[in-house]
Amino acid sequence: MEKRKLGRTDLEVSSLCLGTMTWGEQNTKAEAYEQLDYALDQGINFIDTAELYPVPSRAATQGRTEEIIGDWMADRGNRSDVILATKVVGRSMSTYFRDDGSHPRLTRAHIVEAVDKSLKRLKTDYIDLYQIHWPDRKVTQFGTNPMVYAHPEPADDETPIAETLSVMQELVTAGKIRHLGLSNESAWGTMSYTRASDAGTGPRVVSIQNAYSLLNRTFEVNLAEIAMREQVGLLAYSSLAQGVITGKYLDGKRPAGARMSIFENFGSRYFTNGAEPATRAYLKIADDFGVDVAQMALAFVESRSFTTSVILGATKMDQLKTDIAAHQFVITEEMEKAINEVHMLHGNPCP
Repeated sequence: MEKRKLGRTDLEVSSLCLGTMTWGEQNTKAEAYEQLDYALDQGINFIDTAELYPVPSRAATQGRTEEIIGDWMADRGNRSDVILATKVVGRSMSTYFRDDGSHPRLTRAHIVEAVDKSLKRLKTDYIDLYQIHWPDRKVTQFGTNPMVYAHPEPADDETPIAETLSVMQELVTAGKIRHLGLSNESAWGTMSYTRASDAGTGPRVVSIQNAYSLLNRTFEVNLAEIAMREQVGLLAYSSLAQGVITGKYLDGKRPAGARMSIFENFGSRYFTNGAEPATRAYLKIADDFGVDVAQMALAFVESRSFTTSVILGATKMDQLKTDIAAHQFVITEEMEKAINEVHMLHGNPCP
């Protein structure tokens, strides 16, 4: 498994990362252990989770995924073998994340409480990569490059980025976190963080975890250049568009046990009017070249110069094995030409 530098740090992470957001909801603890053991055996050293997980987030299960990972590391005695990433929620109206029932914000009190709880659940005294799950400020399209700008009005109680960075520096100094990352962030937000840290406020962000797939290549607009020039590498999520790119949801199908069959409207962003024709076009490319469409889609994302790692999310072991094998898949010039032709025709139907 290829290893890549995480931003400007000395950490080297696998080009594929094990996602965990289904553990404790769709997946049992035993199934999570099986995925973790297999992933490490295949050379993956990078695990991504969040205080919010599993999804869909709810009070009864919030934090359960981190607990499972913590138990696994304790049982295996392998904390030093993994690079562990988790996240703190941004602005939210949910009241179950904080002990006092307040709405989460990226203030000192909220971040300190969040990281201490994550450390306890993960049974570790440090987090390698602590990510801001989404901004404190109001943003359009969940922080990604929008196709249609929604003109969100700034909140009166918006937490300044400099304040958030100062708290993160305290956590770095205390040894609770090693590095800082962003998630669901915009070009403006990413540059605001890098400018502030370069001016001496807080740690420098080393990564950005945003959606990026054949059905959503909006990251290539502005953010790709930032990722390259500022060494804030992409940790790509939803690179299979929550399974839509495999074609399993075509013609209204809802396979038993599939996430979007269990949780109604969970993946509505991937059921736009343009999603199905674009998916069929990518399926035809895979068929023409005689390759697995999931592996082709993942390998495309992994092969981008701005990508540090691709986060894999699978509920079944056969899915995970197929996905991990994508690191051996080579995107040929002919294949990339065909992919780009479809992209020019269909654009980004699922931003």
